[in-house]
Amino acid sequence: MNNRSAESKNLTLISQHKLNGFGNGGEGIGLQTTSDGRRIMYIAHEQAPKDFTSVDVTDPKNPKMVVQTDLPHSDVRSNSLTVYEDLLLVAYQTSRPGLKPAGFGTYDISDPENPRQISHFDTSGPYSRGAHCLWFVDGKHAHVTTGAGDFQPRNQKDDQFHMIVDMSNPEKPEEAGRWWLPGTRVGDSKAAPERQAIDTGFRLHNVNVYPDHPDRAYMGYIDGGAIIVDISDLSNPSMLSRVDYHPPFPGFTHTALPLFDRDLMVVSDESVREDGSDHPKLVWIMDIRDESNPVIISTLPLPPADEYLGRKGRFGAHNLHENQPLPTSFSSDTLIFGTYFNGGLRVHDISDPFRPEEVAYFVPEEAHEEKGININDVYVDENGLVYAIDRFAGGLYILELNV
Repeated sequence: MNNRSAESKNLTLISQHKLNGFGNGGEGIGLQTTSDGRRIMYIAHEQAPKDFTSVDVTDPKNPKMVVQTDLPHSDVRSNSLTVYEDLLLVAYQTSRPGLKPAGFGTYDISDPENPRQISHFDTSGPYSRGAHCLWFVDGKHAHVTTGAGDFQPRNQKDDQFHMIVDMSNPEKPEEAGRWWLPGTRVGDSKAAPERQAIDTGFRLHNVNVYPDHPDRAYMGYIDGGAIIVDISDLSNPSMLSRVDYHPPFPGFTHTALPLFDRDLMVVSDESVREDGSDHPKLVWIMDIRDESNPVIISTLPLPPADEYLGRKGRFGAHNLHENQPLPTSFSSDTLIFGTYFNGGLRVHDISDPFRPEEVAYFVPEEAHEEKGININDVYVDENGLVYAIDRFAGGLYILELNV
């Protein structure tokens, strides 16, 4: 393998764990503090055969495998997970509609060595691939990117929407509400949206809901753009605003991260083509003083495209650290941590939102002979330690920020 040396600025690698040869991390990282004071990191996998992996990171210089579980078959993946206290929620998405398991599983992880599934919320159906992403930070409601047995999209690419699930009894989750972009479901009175040149679907990717603003959902809706939804009535959500900048830019809006104290929203798109034909994929800064009319005011600077587009793997924006309102999560309204696939992990300072500046980066050595390096997701703990995962082979990287 023609391996590039690691590149870094103000990020120091503390340790790496290759997850016992299954270093294909998905878009889910969650951190648990156990009753006996240990710190356990849970990692979703990009694809089969593994379901989720847990690693003891109590000593970040010496991470140790705890558990690694298997999926029931190769046509399902557990791309996303979330941890709340001693509960682990894992999303299950199938390779095509009509298969099972599809939805999400809830696990009791009070004994990390023996995770115990206590329920499965089934969202399978003839048009459903199940759940892609999860958000669960208050112990009350899970916000799920999913299809459903009773949801028929006009276009199969539009198969996933926002479902609100009551988790007050985690052994018996119940749907509390749902919202989809009007026009995307069979039977909608609104006209179907016009397809994009690079058609990746008018469906939900991420939805974030924060307990101190419980009546708002902030969404990355792929080809539908960035959307803010009023969920004050969980059974009847309504759209407040939508910023759709594609076209002219290619689609795949991924994550919408509100910064409430500054009336800002950080929105990432995802690079989805390894040939670079969907370049550029950016992170946008929006002014949301008026949530009914968000305004783009700047973008985070990308690494130099002429250098990274020629490398193996995708290049461009992807996941963000989402300031999860949890005891184990770091929160900042000035430092933005993002993953950029072969561009590695990047940290930007947006103290001046009109002039964001890159202050740190880390691009590890190539982990996969054909795919190179593809940093997929990032989580920052309350102590400022940074956890990043690779999409194909590199596993878990633990880093220290020096700014």
